[in-house]
Amino acid sequence: MPFRPEHSYQEISDQLFAPCEPTPVQAPQWIAFNEALAAELELPDNLWLSEHGLQIFSGNQVPDWAKPAALAYAGHQFGNFVPQLGDGRALLLTEVVDKHQQRFDIQLKGSGRTPFSRGGDGRSPIGPVLREYIVSEAMHALGVPTTRALAAVATGELVQREQAEPGAILTRVAASHLRVGTAQYVLALKDFELLKKFADYVLQRHYPDAVSDEQPYLALLRQVMNNQAKLIAKWMSIGFIHGVMNTDNMTLSGETIDYGPCAFMEAYDPATKFSFIDKRGRYAYQNQPAIGLWNIARFAETLLPLLADDPDQAVAIGTAEIEGFQGIYEQYYWKNMSAKIGLPVETAQPLVTRYLTLLQQQHIDFTLAFRYLGDATPDRLQKLFNNSADWQAWHADWLTAIGERDITALKTKLNTVNPAYIPRNHLVQQVINAATTSGSLVEFNRLNRALQTPYVEHSEFAELMQPAAKEQAVTQTFCGT
Repeated sequence: MPFRPEHSYQEISDQLFAPCEPTPVQAPQWIAFNEALAAELELPDNLWLSEHGLQIFSGNQVPDWAKPAALAYAGHQFGNFVPQLGDGRALLLTEVVDKHQQRFDIQLKGSGRTPFSRGGDGRSPIGPVLREYIVSEAMHALGVPTTRALAAVATGELVQREQAEPGAILTRVAASHLRVGTAQYVLALKDFELLKKFADYVLQRHYPDAVSDEQPYLALLRQVMNNQAKLIAKWMSIGFIHGVMNTDNMTLSGETIDYGPCAFMEAYDPATKFSFIDKRGRYAYQNQPAIGLWNIARFAETLLPLLADDPDQAVAIGTAEIEGFQGIYEQYYWKNMSAKIGLPVETAQPLVTRYLTLLQQQHIDFTLAFRYLGDATPDRLQKLFNNSADWQAWHADWLTAIGERDITALKTKLNTVNPAYIPRNHLVQQVINAATTSGSLVEFNRLNRALQTPYVEHSEFAELMQPAAKEQAVTQTFCGT
C-alpha cells in the first residue's frame, strides 16, 4: 500500500486549528528513529535515518505532503477551566493510514512557536524528549494504549529554562490528538452544527461501530468512558502515575498522552505522587480512577446538546451513563490484578488486597513483588520481604489457593503479565543527565533495548530491574515545557 498522507481533521473547520510553519533549527542530528513503527506506518524509505528525514523531522523542511497546523483545544488544568490552550509547541504534519488501515497523526513536538504558545518559545530541552521517547515506547511494549515515538532529533541549539539546555524535537504518532479538551473547545464555540460535525468525526474515526447506533452520541460517551476506565486500570496495575491528568491530557481514543511529569511507583504507597506542580496530590496514584471519572463527566457535558433536545433530559441521560464508570473501572482493575497473581477474580481479590497492604507496610517495590511470584523458587521473593512472618503466611495462602494447578505453567504465565523492567525514574534521569552533560546516548540506547522486551529477563540488564538506591532516588518530576 503506498504512503497516503491525508488531512481529514483540518477539513472539518478552520476554527479547530491554526496553520503554522515549524521554526528551522541550526544543526539537526539524529538521536533515534523507530524503524519498527515506520514500517507499520509504511513511511517512505527516504525518511528512514536519512538526511532528508532529518530535515523533515527537525522542522527544517516541510514536505509537500504535510500541512503543518497547531490544534486548538481548551481544558481543565488542576480543576480550573482554561477556554483556550492549544498546541503551544507542537505541529500536526499529516495523518497516515497504516498497513492495517488504521489512521494515525504524525506530529512534531518542540518545533517552535505557534499561535497558541502564549509567550513560550515552543521548544523542548532534550530531557523531556528523551523521557517521552523512552516511556511511551516502554508503555507500548507493556501493552498499554499509548502515543508512540517515531523519531527524536537534536536541534544543535540551546533552550533556556532554569539554565541553558540542549534542544530536541520529538516526532509523535497518535491514533489522534483529539482530547476531552478539544470537545470542550468546540462546545465553547457555541455552534451546534460544528459540535455535531466534530462528534460525528470522532465516531467515524475511532468508534465506527457506534455510528449506526440508535443513540450514537450516547454510544460515543459510553465508548470513550469504557476506554478510559480500561486504560486507567492498566496504569494502576503497573504502578504508572501520569502526573497531570488535565482534561486536555485525556484522549478520546483511549491512548495515554503527554509524558511530562509521569513516573512509575517503586515502594508501594497509594498516595504516591511525583509531579512538582501537583502540590496537593490531585493526580496521585490512588486518585487516578476518580480523576478519570471527573474528566469523563466533563466530556459528557460537551455532548449534552446532542443527547436530547431538552436540557434536563440530556443531563439525566449523561448522568445515568457516567454513574457506571466506577463499576466498569473496577471490573478491569480486578481482572488485571487477579492476573498478576494467577487466580480467578473471586479468589484473588482478598489475596491481592492483603498483598498490597503488606507491600505498603513493608515499603516493598511494587513491580518486583509481583515479578518474583513467577520465579521457579521463592528465594528472591523471600529476600524482598526479609522472609517476614506476614509474608510467609500470605505466600502459604497463595499456594493453597493455587491448589492442584500446574504451578510451573502458572508461574510461566505470571511472567507474561508482570514485567521485569519498567522505566524507573532514576534510570530515565541517568539517561537525561548523560545526554545533557556529555551528549552521550549510550545509556539511552541501552535502556530502550531492555524496555522493548519488558517481560523477558536478561542477565546483561540485571541492575535495570532494581529500584533506586537511596542516593539515586528521584522524588520529583517536572513538565519540561
